[in-house]
Amino acid sequence: MKKAIKHLSIFCSIAVLSMTAISCSSDDDSSSSDDDGSTPSAELNGMITEDTTLDSSVTYNLTGILSVEEGNKLTIPAGTTINTGTGTDVYLVVQKGAQIDIQGTASAPVKMGPTTAGEWGGVVILGDAQTTAGTNATAEVGGLIYGGNNSSDDSGSIEYLIIEQSGAQINADSQYNGLTLYAVGSGTNISNIAILNGTDDGIEFFGGSVNASNVYVENLEDDAIDWTEGWNGILTNTYVLHSEGDFSTAIEADGVNNDPQIVNFTAVSQTGGKALQIKAQSGATITGLSLNGYDTTLDFSDGGPLANVYINGEIADLANAYTGPATVNIEDFAWVANAGSDNLLNGSITSDRTLDASVTYNLQGILSIENGASLTIPAGTTIETGTRTDVYIAVQKGGQIFIEGTESNPVVMAPSSEGTWGGLLLLGNAVTAAGTNVTAEVGGLIYGGDDSTDNSGSIEYLIIKQSGAQINADSQYNGLTLYAVGSGTTINNVAFIGGEDDGIEFFGGSVNATNVYVKDLQDDAIDWTEGWNGTLTNTYVLHTESNFSTALEADGDNNNPTITNFTAVSQAGGKALQFKAQSGATITGLSLTGYDTTIDMADDGPLSNVQIEGEDASLLMDYSLPATVEAPAFSWAFN
Repeated sequence: MKKAIKHLSIFCSIAVLSMTAISCSSDDDSSSSDDDGSTPSAELNGMITEDTTLDSSVTYNLTGILSVEEGNKLTIPAGTTINTGTGTDVYLVVQKGAQIDIQGTASAPVKMGPTTAGEWGGVVILGDAQTTAGTNATAEVGGLIYGGNNSSDDSGSIEYLIIEQSGAQINADSQYNGLTLYAVGSGTNISNIAILNGTDDGIEFFGGSVNASNVYVENLEDDAIDWTEGWNGILTNTYVLHSEGDFSTAIEADGVNNDPQIVNFTAVSQTGGKALQIKAQSGATITGLSLNGYDTTLDFSDGGPLANVYINGEIADLANAYTGPATVNIEDFAWVANAGSDNLLNGSITSDRTLDASVTYNLQGILSIENGASLTIPAGTTIETGTRTDVYIAVQKGGQIFIEGTESNPVVMAPSSEGTWGGLLLLGNAVTAAGTNVTAEVGGLIYGGDDSTDNSGSIEYLIIKQSGAQINADSQYNGLTLYAVGSGTTINNVAFIGGEDDGIEFFGGSVNATNVYVKDLQDDAIDWTEGWNGTLTNTYVLHTESNFSTALEADGDNNNPTITNFTAVSQAGGKALQFKAQSGATITGLSLTGYDTTIDMADDGPLSNVQIEGEDASLLMDYSLPATVEAPAFSWAFN
């Protein structure tokens, strides 16, 4: 029979080796608190020798080893909290032939973890499926027995479980994990589990064929996901976050290769480190892999064959960083309190989202606003970024961004440490000389169509600092990259300060931009190609450092964009305006000061394509006229 904890008027105690291994103290009424207003509590340890159901209104204290014995089931209802002690003798074990049924929900997950500093042994499940360790193998912990020949063995079900601070030390070579699965079979259900802040692995599979889905792992000091002994199950929709250093890997695989399937695996590191480590002859088939922020992507530590690891349909490539938009959204784990510390920006935005100006956000990967979705960034919002090529914001074709900064409260995007990042990219459906549905030079992004009035949103009072991360020998990210963006998009009051490539680069499109400030970009302040035909109004460029390219560079077809009131000042000589191929523009209100070369027609294109103050451009003119735009107009961007 099933035995439930009842509200009793007396203290009840059952010896640890008895049927239920539970001691409790509670009321004799139906309220969820004692007469003094406190929540009832009960002690858990010993052996479960009959089917037992806990009570979510009781706070449980796991003070030792709680063992669910063969032939019995422990049911833990939604909302149950189990506070644990710390040490190697505190864990929950489901023996071979026993079952556990954790019935958490998104609104009421089951929680397990210490109330004081220290680690505990987590949840250990022992099954009867196959493992290369053999039948009735002895586990590295507690002399526990596991392994058999029943691939579909059923150890129960886990839904919406949070495990915190697991990983107690066993000996010099071994620790407990958050969830340890010894030869667990495919009849077992594991879905929606979060493992946070422990000193060893999040989940470790020792053989078996169990599947797991919707897994969130944050700041484990060893491996987020680990397997050995020939595990051959499926892991689906996993998000790993490393915001603290000295972890091992996001995935470690060891032993023989039984080709487990990893589907949609996103891992983000804010501290470098190693992403995937493949030991011995192990391997996997991985689809939907997104890695951001790691120093090393793949490590075949024992020289195993690359062919054992298939990633997105191809043999693993040590030279591929496998960056890209997240394949799993951190928002899917909103049921985990403070997942990503509530300030991580990463992944795909698939519905309208508005940020909170009181939160300083951390962009450590690629944030992609998808077709049909929008991102709104209110005035005063700060986004601190990582400093790698896989850190940028992309507004996909059909997506929109609304940056609502003001003069007194601009939106700021800048690295939190030395280095550069990928900036903000908008992809539109306007016309580009490159064609329709063109693949961008970065990230495989798609842009271009036939809607000149396409609307990718609006940008008001935005400051971008230290953009321009290196993509390859020939290409870098810019501060603001506009791929076929249409005239329905508003760009007004933007500033670009420092960085290794262009301030703004237009790839075709017909978007207009007004009130633009660019200071000390190492490449071009303003750049366009692919037939951009919009208008740039009220631009101030300042060069105080040498070795920049130009204040303005134009390339490709000449669709005659309009440049109105363009003031550029150099304190380091250099080149002001460069026109490549057949490019050109109509420029009024031009003021250039301090440049060694005023106009450079790099490919001997016709000067008549460049109209300045109503006349063909002249190589003999220095255009050192009074400023048409004054720097103080951008005082909002100076801080």
